[in-house]
Formats: sequence, C-alpha cells, structure tokens
Amino acid sequence: MKATIVTIGDEILIGQIVDTNSGFIAKSLDKIGIEINEMISISDDKNHILDTFAKLQNTVDLVIITGGLGPTKDDITKKTFCDYFDDELIVDKKIEKHVIELIERAMNRKASQINKDQALVPSKCIVLHNQVGTAPGMWMKKENTVFISLPGVPYEMKYIVEQEIIPKIVSEYKRPYIIHKTIITYGQGESLVAERIEDWENNLPEFIKLAYLPAPGRVRLRLSARGVDKEKLEAALDERVSSLNAIISDIIFGFDDNETIEVVLGQLMTKQNLTLSTAESCTGGKIAQLLTSVAGASNYFKGSVVSYATQVKIDILGIDENLIKEYSVVSAEVTKAMALSVKKLFKTDFAIATTGNAGPDKGDSDVEIGTVFIALATPTNIIVEEFHFGQPREKVIDRAVIKSLELLQKEILKNLQ
Repeated sequence: MKATIVTIGDEILIGQIVDTNSGFIAKSLDKIGIEINEMISISDDKNHILDTFAKLQNTVDLVIITGGLGPTKDDITKKTFCDYFDDELIVDKKIEKHVIELIERAMNRKASQINKDQALVPSKCIVLHNQVGTAPGMWMKKENTVFISLPGVPYEMKYIVEQEIIPKIVSEYKRPYIIHKTIITYGQGESLVAERIEDWENNLPEFIKLAYLPAPGRVRLRLSARGVDKEKLEAALDERVSSLNAIISDIIFGFDDNETIEVVLGQLMTKQNLTLSTAESCTGGKIAQLLTSVAGASNYFKGSVVSYATQVKIDILGIDENLIKEYSVVSAEVTKAMALSVKKLFKTDFAIATTGNAGPDKGDSDVEIGTVFIALATPTNIIVEEFHFGQPREKVIDRAVIKSLELLQKEILKNLQ
C-alpha cells in the first residue's frame, strides 16, 4: 500500500508554523507496512485542494489530509470534500452531542452555533470520532483511493490516527512488513563511515536498504527490510547488524533511535552509580539541556554552571584572572580549571567543561573560529582535548555537545574493561 500525506494551511507555507503532523502520520503508517509516496503542503484554496485530490486519485491507496477542519470561515476542507465527492453536509447527532458536552465541560459555557457546526459532515463519509476535540475525522473512498481528513491540531490528529485510523487499516487491509533497525554512531563523519562499511553495504540483500542519516557529531545508519515473512526479515536484520558491529564497534553507541548517546550514557552512569556536573561556556547549557531531557537524569546529573561570560568564570567558578590573561579564555588551561572547579563545587565523580569560539565573531579570544576545548575531570585525572569544528556556529555548538558526551562515555567504559 502507498500513501500520500497532504497538509492544508497557509500558515505552513509562509513558515508561521512547522508541520509536525506529517512526520507523526508517516511513522504511524510505516509501522504497519504502508509506504509513504510523498508529503505535500498546499494552501487554503478550494481549487488548489480539488486539483491536488484529482492528481492523487488512483495513484495511491491512501490520501491523508490534515488541516482546515476548524469552525471558522477559512476552514474549507469539509465543503471541499463535498464538492469532490458530489456530497452534502449533514448534522451528525452523536458528534453534536459530543461537541456540546465538551464545550460546556471544558469552557463552562453554552456551545455556540459555530461550535455545533463542527457536527456537519459529508453524508457519505465514515466518521472518525475525535474524543479529545470537536472536529471529527472523515473517511471517504473514491474508486481506488481512500481520502482521510484529520484536524490540524496535533493532539487531536494523533488521537484519531492511533485510535481510529490505524486499527481500521490493520483490520481491513493486508499489508507487507516494513522493519527498521537503526545503528547510532558517534565520532566519525558520513563519508568516513561509508568508506569503512563499503564492502558490507555492497553485500546487503535486495530486500534490505541502507540509509545514512548524518547530524553534527553523529551518523545514524537505518536498515529497512521489506517483505511478507516477518521472522525472516528480523533474522536477516539481526545478522547484518551483528556483522556491522564487528566492523565499526568502536563508534557504535546504540541500536535504536531511542538509544541516543544521552540515553545510553545515563543508563551507564546510573548502573555504575556515577555523578556528573558541567561548566559550559561556548555550549551555553546545551550539554545540561540534553542530559536533563532524559527521564531520571537527576540520579547522576547534579548541576551546571553556564559561565558564558568571562567574568562569570572568575566570580562563580573562581578561575584565576591571571590564568585567563596569560592563556586567554579559550584555552586548554582555562578549560581544565573550569572542569576541576565545577567538579569540586558539585562534589561529582566526573565533570565536563567547554570553552571555544563558535563564531561568528571571536569575542574575548583571538583563537580561530570553530576552535573548542573540552575538559573532562575524572575521579583520578583530567583530560583536555582541542577540536576544530569549522562553521557555522550551530554546527560548532552541536558537535561540541556530542563530543563532550562521547569523551565521557569512552572514559567510563575504558575504566570498566
């Protein structure tokens, strides 16, 4: 089965909001073996919507549309559905009852006529109940294509997808299996990783595809297997992952999109009963932010000093002003002093410190833009490394964050061997 996802809304086209609905729908369909043909964003224009429907008719099995189901005049999807399917709007009494109860309970007021008009649906549609909102979803079929319309509000869309659409598709359609396995690597760029695994990649069977998903400091390798025998697919993927691990085990940190370095590191520190603190300058608190995005981080992460300004390094971390004058604020010596200071301040087993010139200007140091020093204070010693991450600014910061955690994890693992 193939599907196209269509988002309707001028606010998306002018960049006022970011379309997150398409990603959620795509992941949900992919899990049940439906291939996404394309994602399209179109304007709130009747003719544009009708033209899009006509172009997609009979080219895919499913067209899933989000947006344009609100109660105001600029929301035209329902009326456009009626035009395309030669239908008319009728009042669905069950929806009307739900809308009135929801408005009166949530807003403590009488439902207006505009609210009640949410119960107007095409007479030929299968209604997809929206328990968490007022706009129902609509399921309509024309020839070989099913058109499904969903509200644009993300939490309402998610509810209908999970509770109505996925169960209906699973029960009514026979689908192949699509199974993904993601290997997360850190420390080497996409081209170097590709060079190391070239022979392995060339020997993949036809039903397994490899995709490279690079980001600053890491590369995700996604293996996708498609077929009708689920057990065969899973066994083949496991075999390929095992052989890949034998080639690049030094840079593999996880085997799933949920096993990012911050998650794996958190599990490792919790298991070993270790604690961590950070002193961040050029990374501006992003290491702390990434660490605390993981539930349970308080078990091992004790706190951070975001010493972005030079004076904060002196006043809060107690860095010797003469040390800064002699070596500059972006230097191995100052970074080392920051790590030792914050480790003592928070009484932790490990401490990370960062200083650097992320750009676009050099700031309080004359070192080359893109230069970052990372210090790691361990229970027994201090490690300081210098990196040159280039540009732009966002890349420098992101790579510094990932490299800091990578250094910490490698040091912990080394001591466990």
